[in-house]
Amino acid sequence: MSATAAVEMPEISETGLTVKEVSQRIESGQSNAVKTSTSRSVKDIVRANVFTLFNGIIFVAMVMVLVTGSWRDAVFGFVIIINTGIGIFTELKAKRTLDKLSILVASDFLVRRDGEDVEVPHNEIVLGDLLWIRSGEQVPADGQIIQTWGLELDESMLTGESRTVRHKVGEQVYSGATAVSGMALVKVNAVGSHSYAATLTAQAKVYKKTVSDLNKGINTILKFMTFLVVPLCILLILSQIHTVGGWDAALSTGEWRQAVVSAVAGVVGMIPEGLVLLTSLNFAVAAMRLARHNTLVQELESVETLARVDALNLDKTGTITDGGIAFNQLIMLGSRWRELPAQPTEGGSFETLTEQTATQALYDCCNEEQPNGTGQAVLAGLKAQGYEPGQVESRVPFSSARKWSAVVKPILPPAGGDSRSESEGGRTEIPPSHLAMTAPASGGETWYMGAPEVIISALDGDYSDVLQQVNDYANDGNRVLLVACSTTSLADTDNPQIDPQAKPVALVLCSEKIREDAEQTLAWFREQGVRCRVISGDNPVTVGAIARKVRLTGEHEPRFMDARELPEDVNELARVLENVDVLGRVLPNQKKAIVQALHTQNHVVAMTGDGVNDALAIKEADLGIAMGNAAPATKAVAQVVLVDSKFSHLPDVVARGRQVMANMERVASLFLVKTVYSALISLGVVLTQIPYPYLPRHITYIGALTIGMPAFILALAPNTRRYIPGFLKRVVTFALPGGIATALSVLLTAWFLPGIMGWDVTKNVDLSALRATSAIILFLMGVFVLARVAQPLNSWRGILVAAFAAAGVIGAFIPFNANFFALILPTGTTLVATLIALGGSALIFVICLWLAPLVGKVSGKLLRQHGFNI
Repeated sequence: MSATAAVEMPEISETGLTVKEVSQRIESGQSNAVKTSTSRSVKDIVRANVFTLFNGIIFVAMVMVLVTGSWRDAVFGFVIIINTGIGIFTELKAKRTLDKLSILVASDFLVRRDGEDVEVPHNEIVLGDLLWIRSGEQVPADGQIIQTWGLELDESMLTGESRTVRHKVGEQVYSGATAVSGMALVKVNAVGSHSYAATLTAQAKVYKKTVSDLNKGINTILKFMTFLVVPLCILLILSQIHTVGGWDAALSTGEWRQAVVSAVAGVVGMIPEGLVLLTSLNFAVAAMRLARHNTLVQELESVETLARVDALNLDKTGTITDGGIAFNQLIMLGSRWRELPAQPTEGGSFETLTEQTATQALYDCCNEEQPNGTGQAVLAGLKAQGYEPGQVESRVPFSSARKWSAVVKPILPPAGGDSRSESEGGRTEIPPSHLAMTAPASGGETWYMGAPEVIISALDGDYSDVLQQVNDYANDGNRVLLVACSTTSLADTDNPQIDPQAKPVALVLCSEKIREDAEQTLAWFREQGVRCRVISGDNPVTVGAIARKVRLTGEHEPRFMDARELPEDVNELARVLENVDVLGRVLPNQKKAIVQALHTQNHVVAMTGDGVNDALAIKEADLGIAMGNAAPATKAVAQVVLVDSKFSHLPDVVARGRQVMANMERVASLFLVKTVYSALISLGVVLTQIPYPYLPRHITYIGALTIGMPAFILALAPNTRRYIPGFLKRVVTFALPGGIATALSVLLTAWFLPGIMGWDVTKNVDLSALRATSAIILFLMGVFVLARVAQPLNSWRGILVAAFAAAGVIGAFIPFNANFFALILPTGTTLVATLIALGGSALIFVICLWLAPLVGKVSGKLLRQHGFNI
């Protein structure tokens, strides 16, 4: 529990719970503690990295080899264990980084205890607490309203209804709702699992598995291998038993051991064991790198989504502008009616409205318990001019859904004489012909302040010239509000409506500060082919002016539109959006509908925001991005949080996602080549009943140098390639030529070299020579494939390929290494035969690469002729 809150709250008589009562409730489990986490638990991380299908297959294969006594051929199992350990370590490090960073964006709540207002974390709210609900906060626990200061809640997460609800004393509020205006003191009557917080808040923060091109592709590969590995392993064992003379001979001579080892060699090669591991490592490392730039990734898989974003919806305030607002001036609308004759009041005198009266009314409209940013700016500006709170009988707080606020002020008797105010520039007045201020004997006058279009649309009369003034000011980038007045007292504050007889009085001009990095950031997105739209609740003309200043559409003029003119049909809305860059006066449910409409056109949508009105759209988007100073509800549903609220981080975020996708395509191609040639070689061995042409330790050595270690480096390398759909198709298209070439090279060597050399493969010496030659060919083809994956080779990638090729050759000359991995250097006629085989293998590799596109074109044409769309 923190020290006494610095925020000055209203004076109340309730003292709240004592420290002892709070302790008792926490001990009895009556706190609001719920199991929430920004990342996976340690148990989940360990389980996800250890208990996988392929780790199980590898473990069984390792045990089988260990039973034969050939422990050197079981070293592949220890490599898997080491890799799994690296994965666990990396994810745990990422978890600590993310959990530590998430504390920076956690929100506290204000409760009243022992007669003081103190801030406590969500989990330390207890049953019976007196809880302050303030504008912008998500209600953390169920409770009953004790006192209210115009509290209005957005209960769309509870009811699906976007209209705000104004609550009275004694009414129940539920966790999951969001305060959009006003405030209230609530007595908590349900916490933890007994409240909506346990379900609805969790629902808002629910893990939403994004449709992932990368994960879908990898899962398809893994599912295919699941059905292939087990039957092939059985067939391999049977074929290898046959090569040593059958079961009787194998059991009597102990050759069954060699048969099992050979079968395992085929199985180990088919398992892309490092692919899943490197995927999760890549996500975790990307998340850690982003965390160092004050960007919190609350879902690791969302890193991939970053790469696929092609439509970015930006909330103006807090994204393009820094949220800072300044009050500029109040402009009276009196000149329009100055020449009209005066209308006498009941008392026979004239009532003239002065600029001072209108300014005081503006101050009182903004002087709410929890004013929004514009209200705070107006209050600060007017306080500097010496204004103080005036008399207010009742008020309707500002609501983003309603877009206006109102106060009812008592009508004070005139001080006598002409009530016009003198100023240095002359007199500023509004004649009674404009307002027709015929005051009743008792009651008050109602002053409205809010969006000009909304207020004027509710008034009787033609005020097109006022709207023209509003547009002129908005075109210069001003945020324009309208002040209007009615002689009728606002009767129903629970369901407030604007009096149609009210009259426009003045325009309020404010301005927003544009972020210094906004123009540069938007230019980057344009270059990367990401369509940016600004979606705001403000005047579309104002937002359009700001969009023009930051060059949202480059050299072209941004096209803006009032969201009230948008069609409700999603498909029609999608059509309209294609020709709109800026939308103003957008309601919360419309923001969500806009995201849904873009989805119908197969766009991958990212949504940024900081207000409670953005929460629904952020949750609906493929990627929700919240600012660090955003409302708790908004941060709860976002997958990425820009902790320091800097818009300029977004290019780094998107670039990191693209790096993950582009590099994982390289890595997946590398692993899949091994899977393809291992499966084909195993199939060739089964069909022709020959001894397996290499040992498990060979594939361990070669795989580490041409796949495992290079893949780890390539996966973390810089890569700015834009995302291109069709991950699996490209990976398979890349892997097949290399895999087929490698399999043909090894199988042709195994089929024909023994006859040419006069080897008897039933003898261990000659079989070892054949396997050594096959391993050399396998290594050469692995280097070829690595060079193809690492292209272009005119940079550090060429050095990478050369370094691992040299490491493989040098390792064969190190006695311990050569003995451990059964690496035999050919000599004499064997060397000549090996060199000829290597030349043939290189030729086969080139031919396969040359034939691949031709075969692809022909097969594609045939498939299209038969009605298949590829």
